[in-house]
Amino acid sequence: MKDYKSIYEEWLANPYFDEATKEELRSIKEDENEIKERFYQDLEFGTAGLRGIIGAGINRMNIYVVRRATQGLANHIIKQGGADKGVAIAYDSRHMSPEFAEEAALTLAANGIKAYKFESLRPTPELSFAVRELGCIAGINITASHNPPEYNGYKVYWEDGAQFTPPHDKGVTAEVLAITDLSTVKTTDVESAKAAGKYEIIGEAIDDKYIAQVKAQVVNQEAIDKMQDSIQIVYTPLHGTGNIPARRALAEIGFTHVYVVPEQELPDGDFPTVSYPNPEAEEAFELGLALAKEKDADLVLATDPDADRLGVYVKDSKSGDYIPLTGNMSGSLLCEYVLSQKKERGAIPEDGQVVKSIVTTNLVDAVAKSYGCELIEVLTGFKYIGQQILKEENTGYGTYLFGLEESYGCLIGTYARDKDAISATVALCEAAAYYKMKGMTLWDAMIAIYEKYGYYKDAVKSIGLKGIEGQAKIQAIMDTLRNNTPTEVGGYRTVSARDYKLDTIKDMENGEVKPTGLPESNVLYYDLTDDAWLCVRPSGTEPKIKFYYGIKGTSLADADEKSAKLGEAVMAMVDSMM
Repeated sequence: MKDYKSIYEEWLANPYFDEATKEELRSIKEDENEIKERFYQDLEFGTAGLRGIIGAGINRMNIYVVRRATQGLANHIIKQGGADKGVAIAYDSRHMSPEFAEEAALTLAANGIKAYKFESLRPTPELSFAVRELGCIAGINITASHNPPEYNGYKVYWEDGAQFTPPHDKGVTAEVLAITDLSTVKTTDVESAKAAGKYEIIGEAIDDKYIAQVKAQVVNQEAIDKMQDSIQIVYTPLHGTGNIPARRALAEIGFTHVYVVPEQELPDGDFPTVSYPNPEAEEAFELGLALAKEKDADLVLATDPDADRLGVYVKDSKSGDYIPLTGNMSGSLLCEYVLSQKKERGAIPEDGQVVKSIVTTNLVDAVAKSYGCELIEVLTGFKYIGQQILKEENTGYGTYLFGLEESYGCLIGTYARDKDAISATVALCEAAAYYKMKGMTLWDAMIAIYEKYGYYKDAVKSIGLKGIEGQAKIQAIMDTLRNNTPTEVGGYRTVSARDYKLDTIKDMENGEVKPTGLPESNVLYYDLTDDAWLCVRPSGTEPKIKFYYGIKGTSLADADEKSAKLGEAVMAMVDSMM
């Protein structure tokens, strides 16, 4: 732990820090715990970069922490010989996002690296696309995704368009940590940066090319052309970046009845209609579902603030109810739709691949197998799916067809290297048109998939453990499970235990151990009997520990019952360790 009190005093005394920052810090001078929380450690890089509460301090998101992160990135870029390639910068609708984007651009410019900054807020997948389109060495995205309003974040992308992975994540982190005096970080002003040719505003030209790529992923335009007037779509950007690109893409491929939730249409960093802007949350759909009932919509779609994750409700024509699809469900449905359409056109190559994260449903494994595709598993974080696409390009083996993770994210095509909720929005509407042409709703299509492959049901339990004590508790839980592999969970026997930190897969019956073949990560995974499984990992973006689990049932009711029982058993196991 750092000497937090002396760092606090240094921020108050150093003329480098502005008066507003000092005023904020003076206001907490009597609150020892708050001073400690803000200064006991540097805000850490997680699965993609920084994410934290906005405020003054080394453990908070502010212009000084953003400058330091950017200086570290600049140092790494220079050492990699990539300074002449430039860096693309995008940002979302959160508080301080434009300011943080500007500070990042000016630090890059001061280091002789050109910054291509979007003129206004843009979706995460468009940033991923822009990095490759502009031939940049890296990208920066200012966003905290679906976190509550008090948060912001800083995601780093590398030249392949994916969020950075080893060795670049470790390289940048090392450079950032080497900067101990924040006042040594370089910066400049906009006029000087422009005069030096190191600052360029981008926008419309990239928008046009990005939307063209989203549209290019359509696999059955004929279905859209036939059904475009009979599909009713309700969409909400949840006060984020998705509004303009999602509506544009849907309009340009032909959908004529798209209704945007008016109360959630415009960007707003307070996210006033929700407690936090998460398309996984039921509350995010309250206004959308009300509008859907009014318009008799076929589906209701919600993108998170940076438009990389998509939530969806689909109408059940029999009951008239709108049913939520989890990320596992919507991803499986899209995977089945895309592969079935490609198969119909003879467009599935022999080396076709479907890529998923290790905590994503096993239903996708069954879908991939059905269409003769290789199923590739990667660590949690879409950057590893992006890394797999790069591997295919570098080795010449493997044709990427679809990638998804359980956290409501997928990617069709390789134009971007991050999950794309704009593309997923278009694809789900296309699928709705196709199935409606056959007299089916998307819910009917989901049931048909279950009937074909089995009633897979997956869930996740998260336990929030904040601050220093919470961090220690999370590690203690991981250590306990790592040292004491459960022989059974909820009546399911443990068949094998994977430890991605130790790179081992242990066969529980014969004791044989083999490597996981994936990078080191603090993740434990248990393959259970009867196609059940459990995975435990600390969140990379929030102060939580997550327990993912899945079962396979014989009907919806059977799957619900089995999933509930396994969930109860998991929580009982956790309670015994708390």
